[in-house]
Amino acid sequence: MADAVLLLGPTACGKSALAMALAERLPLEIVSVDSAQVYRGMDIGTAKPPADERARVPHHLLDIREPNEPYSAAGFVRDASRAIDAIRARGRLALLVGGTMLYARALRGGLSELPAADPAVRLHIDAQAREQGWPALHDRLREIDPATAARLPPNDSQRIQRALEVFELTGAPLSSLQGAPRPAALGLLTIALLPQDRAELHRRIERRFDQMLAAGFLDEVRRLMARGDLDADLPSMRSVGYRQAWRHLRGETGFAGFRSEALAATRQLAKRQITWLRSMQDARRVEPFDGGALDVVHRLLEDA
Repeated sequence: MADAVLLLGPTACGKSALAMALAERLPLEIVSVDSAQVYRGMDIGTAKPPADERARVPHHLLDIREPNEPYSAAGFVRDASRAIDAIRARGRLALLVGGTMLYARALRGGLSELPAADPAVRLHIDAQAREQGWPALHDRLREIDPATAARLPPNDSQRIQRALEVFELTGAPLSSLQGAPRPAALGLLTIALLPQDRAELHRRIERRFDQMLAAGFLDEVRRLMARGDLDADLPSMRSVGYRQAWRHLRGETGFAGFRSEALAATRQLAKRQITWLRSMQDARRVEPFDGGALDVVHRLLEDA
């Protein structure tokens, strides 16, 4: 039997609802695989499970950091492994649910794989270097990744750029990804929710985002801004939706522009998530929109 099950899928595909439905049938506990749900005060924009669901089914790795605190893939592997061990000791199944694919890949096979170069991110970093100079970017690197900054001279533009790029793409310091220990071997069953109807996924993304707005998402971001200890460059505030809301509330975009940018960013996130999932050759693929996903996944878990 599998030690744990990864239930992965793109944003808005119904992962959380499916996990709760499975909990009605099986003795399980849910472990979040979401790099934004770890932060306290970020509830609406992350689609964090509400209190009543968390009361019915134990959830782990939610609200474990303040938004100004770092969290990395290495930290996730450590915390998720501990949660899995504790859940198994209780005789229950650990169901890891989410869409942060870097975290899932790290748990499945270690942290040695670094993201490919991203031309848009590199252009942005180059523009900052032209305005501020590479020593200033080296100072920023020292704040987010002191170990890497310590081994790079302030004018090593190529390596500073790469370290900042990795942090921008993953939210994790380069030093935590390079040479990080592989997790203890786990028997993991990976289930990939892969919708075939991309247009339907986009409709669900739009519907859920509008529900977030109606639930007070912008007020949530206003409260975060009012804390005074957060800024737009923190990994938490660079999460999809929050980044665009921050710009809107600073007066940089109107409401229509904010909504359009947030939806476009969410669709791009879903596209990247689907690409990651398709690369997981051993994952059991399930269509989430055909009405039979619950029964299919239930059978997979019983056979695990």
